[in-house]
Amino acid sequence: MKKDRLFRISIGMVVIFVCCAGFGRQNGPSVQALILEGLKQNRPFVANEILVQFRADTNDTEKKRVRELIGSSKKDDIAKGKNGADLELMTLAKAQSLRAVINNLFQEKSIEFAEPNWIVHHTDISNDPYFTNGSLWGMYGDNTSPANQFGSRASEAWATSADCSDVVVGIIDEGYMYTHPDLAANAYKNPGEIAGNGIDDDSNGYVDDVYGWDFDKKDNSVFDGVKDDHGTHVAGTIGAVGGNSQGVAGVCWSVKILSAKFLGNRGGTIANAIKAVDYFTAFKLKGLNLVATNNSWGGGGYSQGLYATIQRAAVADLLFIAAAGNDGRNNDTTISYPSGYDLENIIAVAALTSTGAMASYSNYGSRSVDIAAPGSGIWSTIPKSSFHRTVSAYASYSGTSMATPHVTGAAALYKARNPSAIASEIKDAILHSATPTPSLKGKVLTEGRLNVETF
Repeated sequence: MKKDRLFRISIGMVVIFVCCAGFGRQNGPSVQALILEGLKQNRPFVANEILVQFRADTNDTEKKRVRELIGSSKKDDIAKGKNGADLELMTLAKAQSLRAVINNLFQEKSIEFAEPNWIVHHTDISNDPYFTNGSLWGMYGDNTSPANQFGSRASEAWATSADCSDVVVGIIDEGYMYTHPDLAANAYKNPGEIAGNGIDDDSNGYVDDVYGWDFDKKDNSVFDGVKDDHGTHVAGTIGAVGGNSQGVAGVCWSVKILSAKFLGNRGGTIANAIKAVDYFTAFKLKGLNLVATNNSWGGGGYSQGLYATIQRAAVADLLFIAAAGNDGRNNDTTISYPSGYDLENIIAVAALTSTGAMASYSNYGSRSVDIAAPGSGIWSTIPKSSFHRTVSAYASYSGTSMATPHVTGAAALYKARNPSAIASEIKDAILHSATPTPSLKGKVLTEGRLNVETF
């Protein structure tokens, strides 16, 4: 369990490789039980769809036999593995009991696992423009004006300056308004692509993915208007331009932002989340100075496919920073995914209010949630509609969705100041610098809140 993670992460990258070999403790029947528990809890999934992971060396004839066995057809390749170890999204040809189909597939020698295509949603609660008017409390510290002792103290870290322009973060969420005046300078442009030529110039499988990719609509448009407000809000907290006399400021003023949009109007699917995580892992493996992905979303049941995907990100030295959820419950007893996966590259984040209390809506867990960060009444960037046009604006949202990007920004800030730091060292710095907070005692692993002043 996660209780001992705080003491293990300082060992370094060796911990990630050791902990992440194979499927760890989540193997065999225990995986099956975890998947079926989500169905028992009536967690939402896409009707008549199933994710099937084939074992290595499974040939096409055997795959066809399996599809015929469950009366299905292949809908999409989600993750391509070596020697036939492919993850496929299948459509069931007729109404069947998903539980029964999953149980049957776990008996097949060619199948590693089978699971529903869970539906997930972002984790905000909708409700300064200027830093100087007291609105941006999540960035304040004891010595700022105005002051707030429960902020992240990012503003005090700014006083010693940090150039984050060589660091990239990935946002797995809705899309974001990369033309927003407070974000445009920090929108990362894929140097391997020539915009608008209709060619996959960098051969990553995605045509013209200059600002990222939309896995929901399967195109290169990562901003589709005012409904991408959540992703834009997250982006602003991580890396809105600071010191430009307008709007808000992010934790890391010059960090570069790349988008993997997978949340649409009705949420998103685990199949697309898997693709989004692998999208960023591929960039990391190609040498991009990508420090972390921000994951302000959750829901659905246990997914071995997503677990394995986050695990691949861990091996690539990529942090996965995730919202704890907004159900006001103990994640130690009722696990919230994806923050609850037992992987060393995950930082699970709870939400704190400006008075130092844990937000009433925030999930918690002394073993399953790592740290708290400002999450209530958070001002950031959004798009809005004005006279039938989409224009830039600002708004205050609340949720663990808003707490999470504070921690992602902190990871970028630490990487900027410590260029050689690996994922485990960055996580270690974030957790060990947490400020003890009475409301968090017994509620999160560190029993403390984010503090980036010492970065």
